[in-house]
Amino acid sequence: MDRRAFITVVGGSILGAPLVVEAQQRAAVPRVGILRLDSPPQLGHAEFVQGLRELGYIEGRNIALEIRWAEDRPERLPDLAAELVRRKVDVIVTHGIPGIRAARDSSGTIPIVMGRMGDADGYGFVASLARPGGRITGLSFQTDELSSKWLGLLKEALPSTARIAVLWEEASPVKQLRAIESYAHTVSVQLHVLTVRGPDDFDTAFRSAKGAKAEGLVILGSVIHSLRRQQLAELAVAYRLPAIYYHRGFAEVGGLLAYGPKESDPSWGWRRAAVFVDKILKGAKPADLPVEQPTVFELLVNLKTAKALGLTIPQSLLLRADQVIR
Repeated sequence: MDRRAFITVVGGSILGAPLVVEAQQRAAVPRVGILRLDSPPQLGHAEFVQGLRELGYIEGRNIALEIRWAEDRPERLPDLAAELVRRKVDVIVTHGIPGIRAARDSSGTIPIVMGRMGDADGYGFVASLARPGGRITGLSFQTDELSSKWLGLLKEALPSTARIAVLWEEASPVKQLRAIESYAHTVSVQLHVLTVRGPDDFDTAFRSAKGAKAEGLVILGSVIHSLRRQQLAELAVAYRLPAIYYHRGFAEVGGLLAYGPKESDPSWGWRRAAVFVDKILKGAKPADLPVEQPTVFELLVNLKTAKALGLTIPQSLLLRADQVIR
């Protein structure tokens, strides 16, 4: 080898080394898939990114985010989940039954973090909250434990009410329905159960409630109900049925009462999901990470809707409300 060739080989090796290192560093950046059922911008996404930032992850620098929005069309979720698998993400963060199911079915190996979920064990996504036992973990609240609270708060708002309808989506765990049926006896309330399969059944259900002379309505937890919260709030007013719902989003679009996990609590929901992602990226197995539950709940009262329904909300309830919408 002559001197010129030697310099070329050695120089090329030296100059090429940083490029190889840089390529290896890029390849080592973890990829997080985010599968959302809703449309941007939505509550939770910014909180998740902030949670990652607090743990030292900066998008585009030491972590890559692959975001897919289903835009309120659950049927799109399987294809979007398959896209994330093809992108070779290290973990998928999602929410709700359709999102978790799509992520689970798209791959048998990728860990899944539940950004927020109701009754994760009831749907069979985890063996138990304390020991998930598979590749799914995250955050879940138990709607059966909240069912009695929803009925109790509605009864407090409507003290003379003796007959209340319950809107239950049949794909939801039956235990939340059984819990509210059991509690109804203790507050001397007769329940009229409205079973629906989807939004096409809503009008018929509300007509049935009025036909049964229901004086109030409890909306039980369901992804379908969450996606159609505006429609449900409007139907409740149209049929003059004072209703209570399971998260603040309903009250914000006209629902009378809402009680559920506090969305702004940093220990709950998407912001907390970032902690699970961090642990998994550092080698923890989802099977060994207990599912966490909320500890802070909030009550919202919409006085605009109360006025539209001709109701006077008891002062005792207003004083306990975390937010009163006027």
